[in-house]
Amino acid sequence: MGELIVIRHGQTEWSLSGRHAGRTDVPLTAAGEAAARDLAPRLARRRPVAVLSSPLSRAMRTAELAGLTGAEPDPALLEWDYGGYEGLTAEQIRESRPGWDLWRDGVVPGDADHPGEQLGQVAARTDAVLDRVRALLREGDVAVVAHGHLARVLTVRWLGLDASASRLLGHPHPGTLGFLATEDGQPVISAWNVP
Repeated sequence: MGELIVIRHGQTEWSLSGRHAGRTDVPLTAAGEAAARDLAPRLARRRPVAVLSSPLSRAMRTAELAGLTGAEPDPALLEWDYGGYEGLTAEQIRESRPGWDLWRDGVVPGDADHPGEQLGQVAARTDAVLDRVRALLREGDVAVVAHGHLARVLTVRWLGLDASASRLLGHPHPGTLGFLATEDGQPVISAWNVP
């Protein structure tokens, strides 16, 4: 049985400033491209049997620079749709909504391009990805290139936990790897936030 390699895309201007970039297609910075290239030697040793990626350019470009050719775009790997909070930092959101917590309070609806999404909807998308990935893992490692909050939800759902447990997992840094595996038939995190 292979491992599920969870890759957070490289740095963008919005990730650098803490802005919520759900569906906005923000490109990688030069540092983000360099971090993605730095992943290539480690991933070359793994040789995944399949690579799935968010269709946003920051994820697809990370896959390309990391040497993961043939990444298949999967809309289920899009980042959380932050609705009316798209482009805002947590501090800006808390100015109008003191004590706001994404995991507890969710998002407010936005415009037609950013209608917003609840945690349960994000979890349903990650569950669909995991259903697909589990069959592929019988053949070897599978790589998934996605986004910070989505990677947290995907990981806790791998562990069989409620999506709200995502708050307990540290935010993956841009351009890092996580490894999800099984031990004695139980899902585990074998590594997290690996540069």
